[in-house]
Amino acid sequence: MKPPAPAHACAIVLVLLPLLAVLQTTRAQKNAIDIYSLTVDSRVSSRFAHTVITSRVVNRADSMQEATFQMELPKKAFITNFSMIIDGVMYPGNIKQKDAAQKQYSAAVARGESAGLVKATGRKMEQFQVSVSVAPSAKVTFELVYEELLKRRLGVYELLLKVQPRQLVKHLQMDIHIFEPQGISFLETESTFMTNELADALTISQNQTKAHIRFKPTLSQQQKSAEQQDTVVDGNLIIRYDVNRTLSGGSIQIENGYFVHYFAPEGLSMIPKNVIFVIDTSGSMMGKKIRQTREALIKILEDLRPEDHFNLISFSREATQWKPSLVPASTQNVEEAKKYANSIKAQGGTNINDAMLMAVQLLDTATREEQLPSGSVSLFLLLTDGDPTVGETNPTKIQKNVQEAIGGQYSLFCLGFGFDVSYAFLEKLALDNGGLARRIYEDSDSALQLQDFYQEVANPLLTAVTFEYPSNAVEEVTQDNFRLFFKGSEMVVAGKLRAQSPEVLSAIVSGQLPTENITFQMESQVAKQEEEFQKPKYIFHGFMERLWAYLTIHQLLERMVSVSDADKQALETQALGLSLNYSFVTPLTSMVVTKPEGQEQSQVAEKPVDNEKVPSGKSLIPSKAGIGDRTSDLSPTKLLAKASPAQPAARRGHCLPKHVGALVTCRTVFRHRAMGHAGPILPGGVHLRLLKEPPGFLNPSRYRYPFSNSYPRVPSGIASSSSGGPTTLDGYLDETMEETSPTAPPPAPIQAPTVILPLPGQSGDQLCVDIKLTPGPLLLLLSDPDQGLEVTGEYKMEKAQFSWIEVTFKNPQLQVHVSPEHVVVTRGRRSSEYKWKETLFVVMPGLTMTMDKAGLLLLSSPDKVTIGLLSWDGPGEGLRLLLRDTDRFSSHVDGILGRFYQGVLWGPPDTTDDSKRTLRARGFDFDATRELKLDYQEGTPGTEISCWSVAL
Repeated sequence: MKPPAPAHACAIVLVLLPLLAVLQTTRAQKNAIDIYSLTVDSRVSSRFAHTVITSRVVNRADSMQEATFQMELPKKAFITNFSMIIDGVMYPGNIKQKDAAQKQYSAAVARGESAGLVKATGRKMEQFQVSVSVAPSAKVTFELVYEELLKRRLGVYELLLKVQPRQLVKHLQMDIHIFEPQGISFLETESTFMTNELADALTISQNQTKAHIRFKPTLSQQQKSAEQQDTVVDGNLIIRYDVNRTLSGGSIQIENGYFVHYFAPEGLSMIPKNVIFVIDTSGSMMGKKIRQTREALIKILEDLRPEDHFNLISFSREATQWKPSLVPASTQNVEEAKKYANSIKAQGGTNINDAMLMAVQLLDTATREEQLPSGSVSLFLLLTDGDPTVGETNPTKIQKNVQEAIGGQYSLFCLGFGFDVSYAFLEKLALDNGGLARRIYEDSDSALQLQDFYQEVANPLLTAVTFEYPSNAVEEVTQDNFRLFFKGSEMVVAGKLRAQSPEVLSAIVSGQLPTENITFQMESQVAKQEEEFQKPKYIFHGFMERLWAYLTIHQLLERMVSVSDADKQALETQALGLSLNYSFVTPLTSMVVTKPEGQEQSQVAEKPVDNEKVPSGKSLIPSKAGIGDRTSDLSPTKLLAKASPAQPAARRGHCLPKHVGALVTCRTVFRHRAMGHAGPILPGGVHLRLLKEPPGFLNPSRYRYPFSNSYPRVPSGIASSSSGGPTTLDGYLDETMEETSPTAPPPAPIQAPTVILPLPGQSGDQLCVDIKLTPGPLLLLLSDPDQGLEVTGEYKMEKAQFSWIEVTFKNPQLQVHVSPEHVVVTRGRRSSEYKWKETLFVVMPGLTMTMDKAGLLLLSSPDKVTIGLLSWDGPGEGLRLLLRDTDRFSSHVDGILGRFYQGVLWGPPDTTDDSKRTLRARGFDFDATRELKLDYQEGTPGTEISCWSVAL
């Protein structure tokens, strides 16, 4: 393989960012640039992920075409290599100091070459792309390598991989290998593009310490349909997992002369906290922002524990405190605070300085007067969406004022709402005071983002945590002291072993509990650890040294935010040296990639920083498909006339209206049981079709016309026809009858019942349940302790529909809350929002969760009842519940729907009307009537079914 000739190459400068691998190809003409191979190989060794994305393309056109390699990477990842192989010649990337790379790029611009800038594309993603011209029949191989340390958040590690080939790929394969010496405690996968067909291409294997996830779809599995050549593979593949832990909470792992110490102890009690919520209520928060803030704040207040103390400060032009001092989180105080939170309105300017100084003074007073529990943790949560505009408006002065007031006693966490806020200002404000900053993205789930952030800091377990190692054993150790340790997180310390280190590496971790100090001691056999990491062939060897460098660089960059200019220069020099030595593309470096001679384009991809504002009217969040307005192409009249295999239209006996001036003309088809003869001769040209119906199939009272002696009477007002008697076809009389009435209203469309329940037994029959009267808005629909299952809902009588339905599983711990707007899934303390009719496929231990484009969400397991949730937009629109595999209910099933699955007794048909029966369930008698209903279980528009209907 020949190296490129430097004298004849022009440069492309890439400043790359941490994110996920996404691949797209834009084609100048259809099928011109063909991706014939796309592979992703990600190897996670002790939380450190090394990912290689390889894309091979060919130009199948008869002219020069442009191939574009476009990717998205996790924000915390560092790119370590990018290269292209064009016709057997490699064009490698070289990491350089940003200033040096910029000079090379500027020279290219001076020659008239164009530039492209790559920016962030979402909450967790950053994107860059490289384009290269490809000759006819030529092949190009793109290869990207990036690395990241997976951070534990709310009890899980998450590896995010994005794949967007934008076309069918002959060889498409993703392999994820995970090796965790502590042991893998649970593993789940989530995909936003997986279908039932693609699910067969996903295989998961796991043992105690390792897991392998492979996704390898065939061309036919990728294809949307036989008619459509487009691919369905477009979205995220997410792997979440956690590891086994001991009471000591520590694991020291050693490889190739470096060590990493993970610390997350189990079994510790929560430390009482004192929290002041400082909420921006300025005019810029008006509308959706303030509504979502109120919603999140109410939920957060509900999570406070009785031993916690709290207060609220709202601020715009002036700051206002809810109570004169911090109060205990008693039931009464929390309820009062929720009412206060629900009443806050947005107006006025933004006085951050006075609000924060008021909050500090409140905590100072409470501490001085010993109003707070001994050993408790005090913190502030500041939420704002804009720059300071009232009072002290100089950001540097505000930062100084707040830091001097806090004096290292409390922690400050800052939430920047939207893109108008100066995130750099908030980040320094938080880091100066032992906290951290987070951007809250303006989206439908902003309230969930607020709640999730609070959950990360809501449960402090230890304070003043320090790590100690023998000085003769280690050197160049990363940060080894931490102000707070929160439940669901993890502390990570890495370092280098000295040349003559002991055979056993020991460590002491000390911290403070509310009433005492606590110490954890642990040891690790150096030779044994080294051997353990040398054996597996599926890990990325030498990873621990790179992990140490990665962690060190991130910590240096973070420290640079809050130090003096003199100290900043020293930290920057150290971080730059590590970036260059380990070939990491960081905010201090750029990657220069050569291109073949004659290529007249250069691109610069700057690593985005999260302290920039976005121009007004522009969003960095890609729009997602929401709940579309799905209007049926069938009007209610057409729905009545629409036939289905299960229920032909002519069988219904409905009046199908057509307007003639001010009158309504009804064409009605009558059916009744044949009595052994052709039936009476009816005047007026009316044919009576004689059919045999099962007893009770149709309730005669549902017909518009009265019946006598089993035959329909001829309605009055119909003129006789001179055409004579009826026509007989195949032994049946078949004709229509017309009636004109000035008052006949159009019939209501057949409605979907509130719930359809498959009845016990082998009959396949169904029970249609409508909720008419309820003892209260909150209903226990289903409860089965043996299944670990509970389904509740809130039913609004005035709207005749559920405002929400919630499904809770005990194993795995999972809660699914659906409303007409969205789906919220909570696992442990983590919540995720999904929009209806988005594709979703989640595989977790003991449960599979899927959603399709029709909006059907299914929760299934081999040994559990399948629960379905549907956003139904047909007649009687609203949320709907589906049940499958109901034979798996235990004998302890209960709830207003669960009672129909134990000891159900049917009474005999009514002596005068065989379409009516009595049903007894759990001591309650229900009148059941055979009726036509709209079956929503297969989605809109639904099909008509005959079912036994009861009202609750």
